[in-house]
Amino acid sequence: MPSADHELGPQNLRSPSRTVTREPSGRSPEHAEPSRFLPHVQGLRAIAVLLVVLYHFWPGRLSGGYVGVDVFFVISGFLITGHLMRELEATGGVRLAQFWARRARRLLPASLLVLLFCALVVGTPYLFPLSSLPTEIREILASTFYVENWFLALNSADYLAHTGEPTTVQHYWSLSLEEQFYVLWPLILLAAAWIGVTRFRGARRRAVLVAIVAVTAASFVFNVIFTITDPAPAYFVTFGRMWQFGVGAVIALVPVLQIRHAAGSFLLGWAGMAALVFTAFTFDAQTPFPGYMAAIPTLGAAAVIAASNADRWWYPTRVLSLRPARFVGDISYSLYLWHWPLIVIAPSVPFWGLSIYHRVALLALCFVLAWLTKRFVEDPARSWKVLTSRRPRVTLWSSLVAMVVVAAVAAGAWAVNAPAYRAGVQAIEQTRENPPECFGAASVLDPACATVDFGDQVLPAPGFAAADRPSDEQCFVQLNDTRPVTCEFGVDDPEAPEVVLIGDSHAFQLLSTFEGIAVENGWRLTTLFKGACPWSTTSLVTPGAFGAACDQWRQNAAEVLEERDPDVIFTAALSTTPYSSAGFDSVHDAAVAGYRDAWRGAIDRGIPVVTVVDNPVWENDPNKCLRTRGIDACAGARDAVLSENDPVRDAAEGMSGVTLLDFTDVYCDDAQCSPVVGGANVYRDEDHLTVTFADTLAPSYAAALRGAMGRDGSLTQ
Repeated sequence: MPSADHELGPQNLRSPSRTVTREPSGRSPEHAEPSRFLPHVQGLRAIAVLLVVLYHFWPGRLSGGYVGVDVFFVISGFLITGHLMRELEATGGVRLAQFWARRARRLLPASLLVLLFCALVVGTPYLFPLSSLPTEIREILASTFYVENWFLALNSADYLAHTGEPTTVQHYWSLSLEEQFYVLWPLILLAAAWIGVTRFRGARRRAVLVAIVAVTAASFVFNVIFTITDPAPAYFVTFGRMWQFGVGAVIALVPVLQIRHAAGSFLLGWAGMAALVFTAFTFDAQTPFPGYMAAIPTLGAAAVIAASNADRWWYPTRVLSLRPARFVGDISYSLYLWHWPLIVIAPSVPFWGLSIYHRVALLALCFVLAWLTKRFVEDPARSWKVLTSRRPRVTLWSSLVAMVVVAAVAAGAWAVNAPAYRAGVQAIEQTRENPPECFGAASVLDPACATVDFGDQVLPAPGFAAADRPSDEQCFVQLNDTRPVTCEFGVDDPEAPEVVLIGDSHAFQLLSTFEGIAVENGWRLTTLFKGACPWSTTSLVTPGAFGAACDQWRQNAAEVLEERDPDVIFTAALSTTPYSSAGFDSVHDAAVAGYRDAWRGAIDRGIPVVTVVDNPVWENDPNKCLRTRGIDACAGARDAVLSENDPVRDAAEGMSGVTLLDFTDVYCDDAQCSPVVGGANVYRDEDHLTVTFADTLAPSYAAALRGAMGRDGSLTQ
């Protein structure tokens, strides 16, 4: 998160320019200690925000642009520590209320403005899908009170994942973390300075430096271990990021680290820039991050800051000091705040597309809004005399009132739309319980439905499709969780035939449908699900904890299957799962071999396997198109959304004991695939089926399971 402290610079940290013995008590003055503005740090801020913004606009082109946030953390640690240390040495303390009030005046006005905008937009169903409202409101409230990072950590959100629906304020996790840094950091410095004065003969600076180094080292170790053991929350947890602030702080406190030698500064600065470019283009969602890999962009940013010589125009300090770079650095805070909500909201706006031209226009709009916010919100609020001429508590109480107002608007958005939300949930339930004749897949699979035309009907409505999902999420383990969690559905009779449903999220999307099948046919249903981990023996190419957790979960799941004696196993898998090709001629061959090997273990025990060719996978949620366009306008080219070489199909063909279902002709014709079939909305996001549509495939699933077990529900011998 880009700090708004543009004018804070170090330096002359060895001794203050003057000693301040007393501050006026009737106002909240800006810090009196003069500081030297470092234009190349402002340019580095521009590089950081551009990395983040371009990554969010084009993640496939700049797959590691998320490291820009790490650069911001280093810059903040450098600037804030220098600011606090100057005051500490000038006055013997830090006026905490004044410090926090100043941070509030600089950060909250723009931040709360964007949150207010988001609350109003998500509360307008015409502009935003109603199904997202509960999550949006919760995260807006968390962001308003600067605990968004903890909200995401506790909910194990994967910030680098490119599936699912992120909220308009998800990027506030870094702002929340930085605000927590502003609260904790001066307390750490004050405690260390007190120890230095009282226990070490006044060695205030040395004590502060030792404390910061200790916190930095402990935080880095914690970060590495936590990323290995629990990577999703590790991305957001405050203490796991403190070391990055600490790296910047050490540069501020140790002047010898600020390289003014011409050759050394030149080499160090460009080496730091090279590290940032390297990580921006080579890191991706599979990189174990933050972990030890975060040290590369962190040290790269530190190197650029430390390169202090600006004698020649080709030095990085001079290049980063050019006016365009400084301009982007000036608006970086507001640019960061505005860009993400607009990216999330824009596809849902009527008549707005997702073409390259729309993206470029949206990017330009982000810059315009950022400049306007800087000019008319950030700058005036920072020097507003109503606050700066009064005690700090006036600013702090005013900030709290403003936060409560934003929270009230968000709560009001929920109150206004709650009846419509509940009606949407009820409409989905009614459609599932009593679907129209020839609805969904039946319009293609049932010859008697060939003449039925549903026109423009789309059920569930595009604005509510995201809510049409299985509800038993406790049965679905994710990320690095290796527990073989089983759930039981269907009838209670222990003698009833048992069906096992196992696989990744494309198996989990069938849970509600299979639960209904089990009840209707008098079967027991047992489930084993793990996100992004199909039932196979081939390892994923995903490195670190994610891939290792999948391997371990499969071993644990195999032990569960060995202890049970199911009558049939059904499995499904995402066709684009990133398998490792080690030991095979291609990734495809590795995937086919892995599926066959896993299935063979069951077949050798006399347990038949039923599987299905994967459904088409879209680049963007087709509901964003369906909300503003006709069904035909939202169709996707067959070769763009359908994997013609699904390894599940190739693994099943010719393998005894395996039944293969293929619904490709339901989704697609020879040229294109449709997001709506027989009036049923097929997708709840880019690649997961709505329960409503999956239910229309239930007769085919049930027939395949009965065929594998035998007409009477017993295992075919």
